[in-house]
Amino acid sequence: MNSLKSKLLYISFIVFTLFYYSVVSAQGSFKLPNRLDKQTINFKLLSNLIILPIEVNGKELNFILDSGVNQSILFNLKTKDSIDLKNVKSIKLRGLGSEEPVDAIVSTGNVFKLKNILGNSQKLYVIFNNNFDLSSKVGITIHGIIGYKLLKNFVVKINYNSKKITFYKSGVYNYSNCKKCEIFDLEFYQNKPFIKAEVKLTNAKITPVKLLIDLGGSDAMWLFENSHPDILSPTKYFDDFLGEGLSGAIYGKRAKIKALIFGKFEIKNPTVSYPDSISIAFAKKFKERNGSMGGSILKRFIVTFDYKNSKISLKKGAHFKEAFRYNMSGIDLVYNGKILVKERDNSSFSYENKQKGGNKVVIDYNYKYKFKPSYRIFKILEGSPAYDAGLLKDDILIKVNGKYVHTMDFEEVLSNFYYKRKKKVSVTVERNGQHHVFQFYLKNILE
Repeated sequence: MNSLKSKLLYISFIVFTLFYYSVVSAQGSFKLPNRLDKQTINFKLLSNLIILPIEVNGKELNFILDSGVNQSILFNLKTKDSIDLKNVKSIKLRGLGSEEPVDAIVSTGNVFKLKNILGNSQKLYVIFNNNFDLSSKVGITIHGIIGYKLLKNFVVKINYNSKKITFYKSGVYNYSNCKKCEIFDLEFYQNKPFIKAEVKLTNAKITPVKLLIDLGGSDAMWLFENSHPDILSPTKYFDDFLGEGLSGAIYGKRAKIKALIFGKFEIKNPTVSYPDSISIAFAKKFKERNGSMGGSILKRFIVTFDYKNSKISLKKGAHFKEAFRYNMSGIDLVYNGKILVKERDNSSFSYENKQKGGNKVVIDYNYKYKFKPSYRIFKILEGSPAYDAGLLKDDILIKVNGKYVHTMDFEEVLSNFYYKRKKKVSVTVERNGQHHVFQFYLKNILE
């Protein structure tokens, strides 16, 4: 699964579809002004997740668009991000993960704005759980998640290749005939969209499944063990940390299956995660659900949601045939804040004539200090190539393959761990104030 800009390899490590207590109250809809039939917005795509800039009561915040959530949620407000919230009261929320419910507040009467799209009288949940930190997993500050409340009033077309999303007024969008397209029925449960599909697990046998269409999940697929007689624990897998849910860490097994099939589309050899039963106890309350289809699948299409008519249109995109890969190092990396780095300022220098006649000039460059990103190892998989090489949890990365990590963005650093198997990786880390160099070869555990 390659990135859209430089065909670097994506990481798939965050899946966070939330389930929670709901407070019933009147809520306004998102609308476009009468003069506009549609609105196109550029989005950021990080780890297969769509990130939108949305104003809440006049304050611009970063939201992940997640079709797996019903309400809008804030979870990473700092003092500088403080906003005026209306009509608040305390509640408890429970979501994916194995820990206890978390403290939260619910606020009503808020105003959301996404370019020309306006949402008045919006309900907003705010959670206070310092462990639920998605920002460190994608490299930029993520303040919240928004889903059904934004999607339900429009036909929404998502182009992962151009990183543009277009919201059409209901009744304005026309479905065109297209050989590469197919329209599917959606089924909704608790305002979350599900699609019927089929999977080939370990042989040619076809197993029907019902999957949540999960824009907020960066993995390709989740399957729930024993949700169907054919869906059993995989024989070839490795145990892994799958992500962070509202109620704590999510663990499970990573594996591959032969194919995912829906309509005329067949996606071969997708990666799949089997989350442990404790983490997904709430998700499995919908007995017909067999799993999820996430961003690593959806990014292969131009996706058009039509909630009002319970339809979804899929059109093959530029990345449809890309191979599925995964982190072969065993390193789970997170953003570690900013460090001060000394850089040469090529635009500013002084010189001095050291020889009569002006034939020798000594140039003295000036230097400047800038804050640059830092990354550390959050978790490391026991028995993985990085673990066996001697890397440890909380090691701070300095260089990867000879390149300083502060010169790279988060996904570029991660891409070094997604190359083909037997690729040699050299890593320099800081540990207890000293630098250490480690080398290892990537190993494809699933092949």
